[in-house]
Amino acid sequence: MTLDLTKTIAAFVAVVAVGVGTLFVLPAVTPMAPMTTQTIMMMVLPSMALFGVVMLAIGVKHGEHRATR
Repeated sequence: MTLDLTKTIAAFVAVVAVGVGTLFVLPAVTPMAPMTTQTIMMMVLPSMALFGVVMLAIGVKHGEHRATR
């Protein structure tokens, strides 16, 4: 499988969507205090996206390094 920009973005969005979607469903499954929608959308989603972008950049650079050796 060859990865291009479209597949990478699709996988990235899918992983973040599953993570955020799980937080919306979690209060119905567990008795813990639910996180508000505002907290999820304004704090969790941006931090997940930023962390993902940083990890993607590190992974791409590592892949480039491995490909040249």
